[in-house]
Amino acid sequence: MSKKLKDIILPDLGEGIDGAEVSEISVSVGDTVKAGDTIVVLESDKASMEIPSDFDGVVKEISIASGDEVNIGQLLIKIESDDSTKEEPKAKSDPVEKKEDVVEQKTESSQKTSKPASIPTDTSSDKVFASPGVRRLARELEINLLQISGTGDKGRITKDDLNNHIKYQIANQRGTAVSINKEIDFSKWGDVEEIKLSKIKKITGQRLQQAWQNIPHVTQFDQTDITKLAQTRQKMNKNLSSAKTKVTFLPFLMKAAVQTLYEMPDFNSSLNHSAETLIIKKYFNIGIAVDTPAGLVVPVIRNVDQKSIEDLSLELVEISERARSKKLKPDDMIGGTFTISSLGGIGGTYFTPIINPPEVAILGISKSRWENIYNHKKQTSSPKYVMPFSLSYDHRIIDGAAAAKFTGNFGTAVETLSFLEKNK
Repeated sequence: MSKKLKDIILPDLGEGIDGAEVSEISVSVGDTVKAGDTIVVLESDKASMEIPSDFDGVVKEISIASGDEVNIGQLLIKIESDDSTKEEPKAKSDPVEKKEDVVEQKTESSQKTSKPASIPTDTSSDKVFASPGVRRLARELEINLLQISGTGDKGRITKDDLNNHIKYQIANQRGTAVSINKEIDFSKWGDVEEIKLSKIKKITGQRLQQAWQNIPHVTQFDQTDITKLAQTRQKMNKNLSSAKTKVTFLPFLMKAAVQTLYEMPDFNSSLNHSAETLIIKKYFNIGIAVDTPAGLVVPVIRNVDQKSIEDLSLELVEISERARSKKLKPDDMIGGTFTISSLGGIGGTYFTPIINPPEVAILGISKSRWENIYNHKKQTSSPKYVMPFSLSYDHRIIDGAAAAKFTGNFGTAVETLSFLEKNK
């Protein structure tokens, strides 16, 4: 049977992803592979993805290297395969050929406007979700696309988004923060080691910096008695002794958060792109910060209000495992309405979590501890299992009084387990 050299090309990775970075090449020249075997692992700004072989055969040529940026339709690997195996799939048309090259710059006035000043020009395709035409015009106008929230499918930046940003910059005459980082030779003071940041860490860092610069953060600190919650969890785990997983505190906290969000819908909202209206969301999708070897990711658990504690426990285990094994899909990390960042299993008393745009608030959970609590009414003291927590919120939308009410309502829900009664 004759052999044929066949190409493995980078397929369409999903809407909004034009390319990715090669984080791992799982095969070497001469290796025998089967259809479906992972040959390359890619890392985009949203998730890691495994690229499988389309054929049975022997690896004859590897056209990429670790750290390379690859685009849709690009040749990855050549495999020698039998003619009888299926033909290689045709690459989808190169996104560069899409005709979205012109963005009209319309302002309230027909007069020619000047470009915004002092705006960074880092608009590389691996950091934004936009058509080549939008990116090209953004470069010409020296507009940083990382500053724009996309309203297109899966967060893609559209022509209208760019136009609205131009109008907003002109109307407000706003510049952007200038980086104060300077290149320093640290080795002149001693031995150093330079380690390349993962794609996820670089993107996460950029987005956190933008969130901190663009959102007026305020953090409210509080604590709640989880003695009853700890007892309830223990009983539930005894009844679930044969189950695949044990219930942690997190599903209870997610349900308590949803109850509080239902009572105070401003916390389950987003500002629109012009920051002129508030969009109240009628669904409750909770993002959960997960620490992985590659960096922090925030997968989203959808419709938390409709799921039981047991269901949430199983889903948390499943999505955390996928996050740590780099098997999250881009859709797994969008559509959140509120985020919980839990350091309860690590330590610390309180911390200030950074809001995850376009959300307006985030809850930080710290390590629980036993405390001797004084009851003024009974004039007695008793040991209580206490959980510290922090609420960071967007002060453009939420004031201190509302935040204090939120932490009070959340603390009461956790202490009384009222959300369990409502689920019966």
